[in-house]
This record gives sequence, C-alpha cells and structure tokens, in this order.
Amino acid sequence: MAAYTYIIECSDGTLYTGWTVDLTKRIDAHNNGTGAKYTRGRAPVKLVYCETYDDRQMAQEREYALKRLTRKEKVALIATFEHTKKLPCG
Repeated sequence: MAAYTYIIECSDGTLYTGWTVDLTKRIDAHNNGTGAKYTRGRAPVKLVYCETYDDRQMAQEREYALKRLTRKEKVALIATFEHTKKLPCG
C-alpha cells in the first residue's frame, strides 16, 4: 500500500508536515477540523508538497526528516516542487 508524506499550508500561513495512506481523506480531515490538533482552527489548508512511498515506515521516516527542516528550507523545497507541477501525489 502506498503511503504519502505531505506539507500543507494553513490559512494563517504556517506549514504542517504529516504522513498518511490516504492523502485526499487526510486533507479533508484537516479542513473539517478532524485532522491534527495543530490544524484545527487553521483551515482551510492547502496541499503544497507531497511524496509517495511504498510503505508507511518510509513515509514516517521522511516526515521526521522534513519536520527537522527550517521554515526557509521547507519553503525552498515547496518552490522546487511546485515548479515541477507534481501535485497532487498519487
């Protein structure tokens, strides 16, 4: 089963990084207030970056690595990603 690591931009401009096995459902959950505690009250969110992996462990490891990046590094990663027009994942 495929797994995804993603970054979303919240309505207040902050970035949230997570992982999931169902990207569409997870983004909907963030927007409906049933996602992560951090994103509640920050909807709507917009998917700005995602990667696809063969299993959840790989996605979780990448999530951990992305969360350690600075905001500046994440913004640069997102800019590169948007330039290649790879959204949405899957």
